[in-house]
Amino acid sequence: MRVKNELRAAAGVVAAALLIAGCGSGAVAPPVVAHGVALREPLADPRPFGAGDTAFGLDVLTAWCRADPRANLVLSPSSLASGLGMAYLGARGGTAQAMARVLDLPATSGQGFEAGLQARSAALRGLDGPGVMLEASDQVWADPTLQTRRSYLNAVATGYDAGVAQAPLLSSPDRAAQEINQAIAAATRGQIPQLLSPGSLNNIGWVLTDALYLRAAWATPFQASQTVPGPFTTAAGQQATASFMNGGQYRTVSAAGWTAVQLPYRGGKLAMVALLPPSGAGGCETPTASALGAMTARLAAGGAAGGAAGSTAGPVQTRSVSLPRVSLGGQVSMKGLLSELGMGVAFTTSADFTGLSPQACCIGLVKQAATLQVGEQGTVASAATAVGMQPTAERLQLPQVVFDRPYLMLVTATATGEPLLAARVANPSAH
Repeated sequence: MRVKNELRAAAGVVAAALLIAGCGSGAVAPPVVAHGVALREPLADPRPFGAGDTAFGLDVLTAWCRADPRANLVLSPSSLASGLGMAYLGARGGTAQAMARVLDLPATSGQGFEAGLQARSAALRGLDGPGVMLEASDQVWADPTLQTRRSYLNAVATGYDAGVAQAPLLSSPDRAAQEINQAIAAATRGQIPQLLSPGSLNNIGWVLTDALYLRAAWATPFQASQTVPGPFTTAAGQQATASFMNGGQYRTVSAAGWTAVQLPYRGGKLAMVALLPPSGAGGCETPTASALGAMTARLAAGGAAGGAAGSTAGPVQTRSVSLPRVSLGGQVSMKGLLSELGMGVAFTTSADFTGLSPQACCIGLVKQAATLQVGEQGTVASAATAVGMQPTAERLQLPQVVFDRPYLMLVTATATGEPLLAARVANPSAH
């Protein structure tokens, strides 16, 4: 009962252990006009990528919380890592190094790195099953006037099973945004109807998108009759009333003052980990990646002997839980947060994305939207990420037709060609 009371009295952090993205089944995708050749290497170990995405997600969550400490926040670290990961495959030199540090990417290069990404995608695809519906897709959108390197197409095909679809990004950016929004809305079952607003794609030549939809049923549903109102201390230190779901027998473990509760979904391939901070903790505290890793490893092993050597997590116990029913949603521009974390060079004209295209300049936008609903029967979640790449300034200086000598003008009916007016301008300054 002590943990139950603490969950009611303190502000908790609820995080889906795998709010994921990658190559899934069933997602509605736009027509693909180009697709690279995917390498089919023996699958590597995807766990280093999972650990990197976890550390990256905690960093972003902390930076975002510091910018808005009293707000509910929801994001998909994996979706954000996928969108930026596709950009990383086109980065070179110092730009690639800065992105790798912020993304906490494994220290693997070349085809071994792409094989690791492929293993990550295969592991994510395997989560779909009885009781769990996972639909996810990755896509590269390119303006038809721009060149995209074949080597880049091969890399994103290998790592993310992503192809290239054309969109009029430079000539009609708002129409392109509408096309991308429609694809994302379909992929997220309408949960994210608009990721890109009018005007957001001005001066953007490529958009790298990741979208997911997740519906997962608890292995043991909560009984609605046991859901009762209770007090909740908000981040602002005020008292609010939440609807608490009660019951169950769940594995719990503690490390560094944090208490982690594992709530499995049907099929045993997916779980939520609810993390309660130390008593009296305030601000935007999050567990370290090592503490979280130690707790999740213990929970996954069931506390059996032979767990991670040197683990700082305590013993696994079985307890009941009292967890608020929540419905979260929102979207955010990640450009400022990522710059703060050390990726700033990727957003400047000093960036090097020549691996994507000789016409690629830098990242112009990073937007993510996410939703998370947690109720008695399970979880419904969605996420979408868009990474917009700017072309070089030289490419945007379109050839001009200068009417600097006598010329003709015709005003015609477009259907018939009938000339309603005809004129020859010999001197535009004369009347």
